[in-house]
Amino acid sequence: MLIKDKIAAQLPAWRDRVRKLVKESGDVKVGDVTISQVYGGMRDVKSLVTDISYVDPAEGIRFRGYTIAEVLSKLPKPQGADMPYIGGLYYLFLVGEVPTIEQAKEVEAEFKKRSNVPHYVFDMIRALHVDAHPMTLFTLAVLTLQRESLFAKEYHQGIKRDAYWEPMLEDSMNLIAKLPEIAAFIYRTKYKNGEIISPDPDLDWAANFAHMMGITDPLYKDLSRLYFLLHSDHESGNVSAHTAHLVASSLSDIYYAASAGLSGLAGPLHGLANQECLRWLLDVKEKCGECSYDKESLRQFAWDTLNNGQVIPGYGHAVLRKTDPRYTAQLEFGKKYFPDDEVFRLASLVYDVVPDVLREQGKAKDPWPNVDAISGSLQYHFGVREFDFYTVIFGVGRLLGISANAVWARALGQPIERPKSLTTAMLEEIANKAR
Repeated sequence: MLIKDKIAAQLPAWRDRVRKLVKESGDVKVGDVTISQVYGGMRDVKSLVTDISYVDPAEGIRFRGYTIAEVLSKLPKPQGADMPYIGGLYYLFLVGEVPTIEQAKEVEAEFKKRSNVPHYVFDMIRALHVDAHPMTLFTLAVLTLQRESLFAKEYHQGIKRDAYWEPMLEDSMNLIAKLPEIAAFIYRTKYKNGEIISPDPDLDWAANFAHMMGITDPLYKDLSRLYFLLHSDHESGNVSAHTAHLVASSLSDIYYAASAGLSGLAGPLHGLANQECLRWLLDVKEKCGECSYDKESLRQFAWDTLNNGQVIPGYGHAVLRKTDPRYTAQLEFGKKYFPDDEVFRLASLVYDVVPDVLREQGKAKDPWPNVDAISGSLQYHFGVREFDFYTVIFGVGRLLGISANAVWARALGQPIERPKSLTTAMLEEIANKAR
């Protein structure tokens, strides 16, 4: 193809040009940022605001100022459960206060009241090809719900700007309420021969997901509560959150914004990381057998991975300078309930070995495990072994934070995002003037 040939002919010179510019002039300021940041994915550029969560480099993610450990201890829990109501977490996100158990239950009741999924959503899922990726199904299901948007209707009827947040909140509550059934329907349709399990009106939001998945172990209800909480929000700079914020800034409704965010989550460098971590663990188990549980053998396997030019997935984080507390919460869950599970044991042992290997290698500045390093092994324990579905579960949780941020952005009248672009020639000119 002519266009392809033309681009291929230009690429070597362009790549050399960009490498030279970043290497020689990466620290040159362009306004208040450097050329390295302009060409480096805007890394560490402080240009977004969210009051829902913040990643503290020393303490990990904070939800409305509370650490993961504090959130898990302070939020109300269903009777007999170790993990909190997700309705209480959503209340914390939106209101900024730890709810009472009555307030958490009220949000759960709202979810139940709004949880009916229109039949056309299920029809759309069934109509797509059997090989369609579950994230494609999930993203399209959310997008298909856009016809229900109250914000879209009220905007076209002339609602005042100061009231934009109200239908945005209604839409967000309606969307969140439907997510467990949609996700479980995708799972049962794609992997369980379409044998659908109806929701149980007596269960809370997260427990109902576990029920509709068909996982009979009652402990999976608590894992679902924990999993959705840990994956719910992570500042505004990650791809899924930022994409959703960008789209919503144009006054798109939450269905458009959320489906865009899910499309970002589906990328290998974002939401797919959890399944890559589990694949690596299973690869260790398959190739090493019993030696997988020997530290020296595991250490050698880790070095072999690195020496072959590969990475050890799940280790390292863009912001954190310590072990991700979301990892720790899952590690403690596994140690409490199934410490002898083979894959979980291996994931735990990797934690004892890999950071030291990465430090010795010298390429990883902060070689600590993140949330993805262990999450897949927990799902695997409960029989959820369809790796492609893991990102859907991640997405259900992430839409809690995405939607809460969207409500507040709309309430505060945050403007449309419109950063300014420069050409490479302009950057080169700035760099030359700085010499």
